[in-house]
Amino acid sequence: MENRPCILVSACLAGYHCRYDGSSNLVPQIKDLVTRFQAIPVCPEKLGGLPVPRPPAEIQGGDGFDVLEGRARVVDKEGRDVTEAFLKGAQATAELARTLGAKVAILKERSPSCGTRTVYDGTFSGCTRSGCGVTAALLLRQGLQLFSEETWR
Repeated sequence: MENRPCILVSACLAGYHCRYDGSSNLVPQIKDLVTRFQAIPVCPEKLGGLPVPRPPAEIQGGDGFDVLEGRARVVDKEGRDVTEAFLKGAQATAELARTLGAKVAILKERSPSCGTRTVYDGTFSGCTRSGCGVTAALLLRQGLQLFSEETWR
């Protein structure tokens, strides 16, 4: 059996309907990686206990690193603080990466969990800011190399 490096991918990119609105962000080539057992799909928000569908959420007061440090929070569009669920999902994803020996992740850009370079700005206006999501921040701290669906090729 060939020993391939493990790659984590945002489950929504592999076609799993786990986005807040119950849809996916299918990228056929990423789904192929999963189908060929070259990547493992993961949804930090589901691992954190959030339902599908759910109200959209955005980071307020910073980015994922700020959430990890307690300086920012994740709030859904209805005003509920869902920070704990995002932290729980990030921790579960980081543990999975450690267990599998993952060194690379391909994550959904602009997501409050998975954004690698950009996240929504917390105003629910469609505007973005530089920064990463909560899970992306924790995976970066763990030493993983991160790509998005926009940069992985």
